[in-house]
Amino acid sequence: MIKIQSFTFGPFQENTYVLFDETKSCVIIDPGCYDNRERQQLNSFIEKNELIPVKLLNTHCHLDHIFGNGFVAETYKIDLVFNQHDQRIFDAYLATADLYNLNAAASPQPANYIGEGDIIEFGKSNLEILFTPGHSPGSITFYNTEQKFMIAGDVLFYGSIGRTDLPGGDYETLITSIKTKLFTLGDDYKVYSGHGPATNVGFEKMNNPFLI
Repeated sequence: MIKIQSFTFGPFQENTYVLFDETKSCVIIDPGCYDNRERQQLNSFIEKNELIPVKLLNTHCHLDHIFGNGFVAETYKIDLVFNQHDQRIFDAYLATADLYNLNAAASPQPANYIGEGDIIEFGKSNLEILFTPGHSPGSITFYNTEQKFMIAGDVLFYGSIGRTDLPGGDYETLITSIKTKLFTLGDDYKVYSGHGPATNVGFEKMNNPFLI
């Protein structure tokens, strides 16, 4: 059974996720750890629980979700993967950080790209992938059918949706991604978002002002 640990990191209060099962194998999704204190917080959890990181995953490549890529990749000697359509967003990472006057650490390049239909395996568990662009051109959502949850990045929030005014964003594309991909998984799917509290599909269908 997959357990999910979340951390809220960085100047943008981004949600970082560590997913692991009984084998102690784990994946790290969107490490937003910005400074040494946050990096140590993440590392302490992994060491305390004797976890073995096997993959570094990005739902998308906006700077707040990849501040910790370099630290995670180097510390645990694991590969980074994300969707190829976010490569240009990734390439602008350090320049974007400079615009915000942020001292961002460099990230390694992806070892390979992933997309809809691919499966991420760790321990006895797996995550499937949906291509859910709109917030960024290469946004992807990781989901598990057995436990009915998704790691949605900045696609869908509690009572809101991801912003679409950043480079590569598109409002209609985002709404389509949510309604034709996330909403079709089922009302009982729990949604772990890139910012803010978790929610579920059924609640958002009935209450999200952008989607009703």
